[in-house]
Amino acid sequence: MRAVRRPGAYVCGIDAAMDVIGGKWKVLILWALDEKPCRFGELRRSVPGVTEKVLSSHLKELEEDGIVHREEYAEVPPRVEYSLTPRGVALNEALEPLGAWGREHVQPGTPAHSP
Repeated sequence: MRAVRRPGAYVCGIDAAMDVIGGKWKVLILWALDEKPCRFGELRRSVPGVTEKVLSSHLKELEEDGIVHREEYAEVPPRVEYSLTPRGVALNEALEPLGAWGREHVQPGTPAHSP
């Protein structure tokens, strides 16, 4: 598990957090995994527009940062599921107020459970 990517280079906690969740897709991946553990194909459908390459790359980074857990099942055919670690759950909880702000100030009329 990689705790930080740029040791000593962070200006503040938000800078460090943005290093973990930066990019267009990571927060949407976290939101999808907050609902339930997902297989790769399920995640891809839950995050419209993300390419397989980017999704795979982001999942690997989130796994290295201890946010996402990858579980491989010894089955035929092989099955892999992704879920949030306790650290990932805590990160999603920290992002909830940001989502509420976005719903209130940018997307009025959006249901409360949306990302």
